[in-house]
Amino acid sequence: MHTITVQGFGAFEVAEGTRLVRALEENGVDVSHRCGGQARCTTCRVKFVSEEPPMRTEEKQCLAEDGVLGAFRLSCQILVDRDMEFDVLMRASVEGWEPGPTPAAHLEP
Repeated sequence: MHTITVQGFGAFEVAEGTRLVRALEENGVDVSHRCGGQARCTTCRVKFVSEEPPMRTEEKQCLAEDGVLGAFRLSCQILVDRDMEFDVLMRASVEGWEPGPTPAAHLEP
């Protein structure tokens, strides 16, 4: 188990290997994920306070294509593998939309 600390929401215990986007939702944080966790929409944005976990090629390509590489990370492309502290940058309730389709338990694409 690892502790994820979400600024403004508190700390939660999360199982190793859980997709961060799902861990957030399971703990009551209404993170946006308009594409359903496919690394396309960039709405599941988080900004790390702690050391960042490794970045997958799919996430890097998506962020680079949008010209935002280094500005934030995509929670749909991160597996919980350590204690983490971060801020959720786009919440569905603040944006005025539904979060999006439920992301799969495993990383996609």
